[in-house]
Amino acid sequence: MDRMLGKKRYIAIFVLPALLLFICFVVAPLVATGIYSLFEYDGIGTMKFLGLNNYIELFTKDRYFPKALMNSLILAGASIFIQIPISLLLAIILARGIKGEKVFRTIYFVPVVISSMVIGQLWMKIFNSQYGLLNILIGFITGQKFEFSWLSTPSTAFFTTVVPAVWQYIGYHMLIFYAGIKSIPTDYYEAARIDGASNRQISFKITLPLMTPVIKTCLLFALTGSFRAFDLIYVMTGGGPNHASEVPGTLMYNSLFRRGLYGYGSAQAFFIVIECLVFSYIISRMFKKSEENASVI
Repeated sequence: MDRMLGKKRYIAIFVLPALLLFICFVVAPLVATGIYSLFEYDGIGTMKFLGLNNYIELFTKDRYFPKALMNSLILAGASIFIQIPISLLLAIILARGIKGEKVFRTIYFVPVVISSMVIGQLWMKIFNSQYGLLNILIGFITGQKFEFSWLSTPSTAFFTTVVPAVWQYIGYHMLIFYAGIKSIPTDYYEAARIDGASNRQISFKITLPLMTPVIKTCLLFALTGSFRAFDLIYVMTGGGPNHASEVPGTLMYNSLFRRGLYGYGSAQAFFIVIECLVFSYIISRMFKKSEENASVI
């Protein structure tokens, strides 16, 4: 008994520094944000208690918020239905041991380690109306000079940010899927091949069911990352033109650091947290039964 208590004491000692850092840099700012969201505050003067009025204004009076929320949902949808399938397909192909497997794995992961600021600058050059690679390519295909302002046209500005946002993290999810596939015991595959199963049958009957926990994790990362999107969009369009490419993160930044509305900006920030928690719970509930089945196999 004394030995067990001693082990728990040592575990607590080693966990304590990380726990203190987590409380200081995650829990405390989150609580402070929730408190500020209930007040009218400019960061300097006195705080006036408003209750839930900031949240009510967010949903009823802020004319830019519905568009920003819709944009974040579009980005989340692109991440789920484009980014995740491509990542999974690449992981399945690489995990079969193709020639140059390590080289391709590294190449696909390179965009992840590049700063989003740099990624944004690179894609701004691609979408540039005068010398952009996209316009040059379209002009080459059509046989005539093509000029279109992708970044400054309201109907296309946001979608120019979705493309690099999806592209940048394909390698991130691919590596997670790749590790998950490699952790599956080879006995399952050998038995399936002895029974005459094709590669497609093996992928759908063995790999995907056993990958359920990994798929859920990647979906959570993709969703929360989309809802928290800011830096790439801010670099490429700044939320413009005419707020066409706004997301909750850019609205929050403008409220906090440009307009000095710390209370209202905190409400926008806390909404992003709530949104991430709600969708994380939904995803977890959706995958609960599948995870239980995967653990039984």
